[in-house]
Amino acid sequence: MSAAGPPQGARPPEGGGREATSGGGILPLDGITVVTLEHAVAGPFCTRQLADLGARVIKIERPGSGDFARGYDERVRGLASHFVWTNRSKESLTLDVKHPDAAAIVARLIDKADVLVQNLAPGAAARLGLAYDALEKTHPGLIVCDISGYGDSGPYRDKKAYDLLIQSESGFLSITGTPDDPAKAGCSIADISAGMYAYSSILAALIARGRTGRGCRIDVALLETMVEWMSYPLYYAHDGAPPPPRTGAAHATIYPYGPFPAGDGKIVMLGLQNEREWTVFCEKVIRNAALAADPRFASNSRRTTAREELRAIIVDAFKGLTAAEVVARLDAAGIANARMNDMHEVWEHAQLKARGRWTTVETPAGAIAALLPPALPGDVTPRMDPVPALGQHTDAILRELGYDERAIERLRAGGAI
Repeated sequence: MSAAGPPQGARPPEGGGREATSGGGILPLDGITVVTLEHAVAGPFCTRQLADLGARVIKIERPGSGDFARGYDERVRGLASHFVWTNRSKESLTLDVKHPDAAAIVARLIDKADVLVQNLAPGAAARLGLAYDALEKTHPGLIVCDISGYGDSGPYRDKKAYDLLIQSESGFLSITGTPDDPAKAGCSIADISAGMYAYSSILAALIARGRTGRGCRIDVALLETMVEWMSYPLYYAHDGAPPPPRTGAAHATIYPYGPFPAGDGKIVMLGLQNEREWTVFCEKVIRNAALAADPRFASNSRRTTAREELRAIIVDAFKGLTAAEVVARLDAAGIANARMNDMHEVWEHAQLKARGRWTTVETPAGAIAALLPPALPGDVTPRMDPVPALGQHTDAILRELGYDERAIERLRAGGAI
């Protein structure tokens, strides 16, 4: 694979990977059916995790355009990067849920479902008759997971909530960036947090249903998931104390911890955690043992306060070394460190190759590389089925629901599918 981008063709990145198929035995969620009215990232990321573990995920999409994330970009051979990331192993059913014939189709899908996931606009699912309260009596075992920006109550209930806006409302932007400029996370961190909490809550609900036979409602709010992740800076600012400052890629409250340039212009990330490491760092890395006893830097709090003075000393010590030489000294001293990799370097990461973390998935544009899901049980081979084309499974699903070819053509002619 060249540095120009991800691997071409069906082979995973050079260095190996293990096969991942949907037919290699029983997966933890085999037999579980998920119906989802989802778009963008939070809902699709949640349900892709369920599909990875073997759930059947039926994704309802708008006819003609589908999940609007399909149009975010064209970076994966004409397909959108967000979409191929969050939608493998799903079935795509096109359906205009506002069409008069749609309610009967959705009802038949719900009859087969164990889980219903939706991240539509606030109130939209209720207007379609898909609120948990409307379904509980007729489908007592159904688990309904509603994902929204702010939850289903409160003064912010109807506000639009995109990832960047939640990063802002949750306080994340206030502590991320430089002293002069806040910076958003480079990935959809608020959507990811909501998707993962939805996923883990659905797994817990499935366990509970196995004991009680009862389903439940799960209410996931992006704001709440992100504020949970903000608990350390919240407690740091407890009782009106000053909040953590924005310090770029450096740690706000531990120093030296962050990026430092080497003499060849490359960046090395390092992190010191305690006084023993500070002494070792002075002696073996910057080779200035006397600095360890300097009262300006005699504790983490003092080093944090005097970070500009200390940074100048460290940068001066590194200016005659390449990044590789700095890393070698840090490794020899047992000091935590990392390279600041770009995306091309992550595609080629030696650790991911050595652990066989790459496989492939099919897409409408051909096979692409995909990272195997992290943190699965050791005996589970995840499902890595194709990313669906828009409406690819519509006819097959409708036939399964009892619609014959004539009925399917009528629905298509009428704009329902």
